Amino acid sequence: MDATDLAYAGIAKQAELIAAGEVTSRELVDIYLERIARYNPRLNAFRVVFAERARMEADQADARRGAGDSNRPLLGVPIAVKDEFDVAGEVTTFGTNAYGEPATADSEIVRRARAAGAVVIGKTHMPELGAVPWTESPTWGVTRNPWELQHSPGGSSGGSAAAVAAGLVGAALAGDGGGSIRFPSAYCGLFGLKTQRGRVPLAPHLDAWHGLCVNGVLARSVRDSALFYDAIADGPADPGAPEVPPSSFLDALGSGNGSPPKTLRIAVASKLPPSPLTKLHAENRAALEETVELLRGLGHEVNEREVDHGRLAPAPEFTAIVLRSIHEEAATFAHPERLEQRIRAIARLGGMLPAGVVDWALGRKAAYAARLNEPLTDHDVLLTPVTPAPAPRIGDREGRFWLRTTVEATATVPYAACWNFTGQPACSVPAGFDADGLPRAVQLIAKPNDEATLVALAAQLEAERPWTQDRPPAFS
Repeated sequence: MDATDLAYAGIAKQAELIAAGEVTSRELVDIYLERIARYNPRLNAFRVVFAERARMEADQADARRGAGDSNRPLLGVPIAVKDEFDVAGEVTTFGTNAYGEPATADSEIVRRARAAGAVVIGKTHMPELGAVPWTESPTWGVTRNPWELQHSPGGSSGGSAAAVAAGLVGAALAGDGGGSIRFPSAYCGLFGLKTQRGRVPLAPHLDAWHGLCVNGVLARSVRDSALFYDAIADGPADPGAPEVPPSSFLDALGSGNGSPPKTLRIAVASKLPPSPLTKLHAENRAALEETVELLRGLGHEVNEREVDHGRLAPAPEFTAIVLRSIHEEAATFAHPERLEQRIRAIARLGGMLPAGVVDWALGRKAAYAARLNEPLTDHDVLLTPVTPAPAPRIGDREGRFWLRTTVEATATVPYAACWNFTGQPACSVPAGFDADGLPRAVQLIAKPNDEATLVALAAQLEAERPWTQDRPPAFS
């Protein structure tokens, strides 16, 4: 494999090559550092790159492999870290200029990734507080989509998605409070799995956004994602986290042929409450319809069963929690006065909501989840769009008034955010390209705790649509 092939190989293949002695961790790190130096000025995916530290960690990983260490599934594999996770000795900006002192310890997900052998190569951009589904900020500038530089990679994990899609790293940590793993995956042609709430650690930010947030990874393939989640599975996610039955995602893949254990009953839904801002774009509808035909051709039973979203999507309960959480989060920063003006306005709006609004919203969650999950009472998986429209153009939201920003952000999330409120697994699966060359995607949702079915079905779709072979032409 040449350097470009190695850069796009994905972390599962890279781990195999390192373990077999066919490539060293140092070689991989040097490949990525060279690509970051060459391409990051065009993408603005990374906020900071730990060049010397990464080389040192790579050398240590190679020494461990030489000494016979075979117990670390990610030994020597480079990863990136979204700038909402702590890396000891580095500031955590959350996309802002309001941050304080450097972190004294790694976030738990970073600690577990390092314990599994991963090499942290740098931190990636996000929008302020992760409050919007695009990655642009006055402090850190615009992050661009590798497939079309005038379009956004989405958010809030936009820097992570751009880095993986452009072959600047094999996988990157991400977070999802309303779709922020799934939107960037959809816009950048990646696989993005939001796991069951309680499976992946949140520490030190326990109960982030009152249970909406789930941490995870953006990866090129289903196997890459499965490997990462298995590698960081080390007992309970956090103190007080919901109990989640153990599950090996690699075991769900079996021999790797992507064949689910049985013929599945799949419900497909695309309708939302009427709104001029959330009409389903023709390309997104085509991705859904083509996936339905593919699934039927694979022998699955697919039936139309619409989701009862109520009168508004996302639900008022979700919106109330988000606004209140942004208010609370803004107050934790060392310099909240440095936040972007419209984010400060959104935080003030959240402060106008009484603290009891969170309890009100959470008290309605069980009934809401039961209503949304009705199609899954007699089906194994639910299939929907990820977003109503393709990736937005860069700058379309620049300078928008806070209310318009909030409305446009809300219009992006209705298919995805509801599953943060219920807490169950959902993933974004690539589904070809639109007429402009931008990636398309669909969303799969499973019953609570059933990531295994999602992983197996997504792998079967990947076998039919081998999206990891696709590379953005400008970065190949």
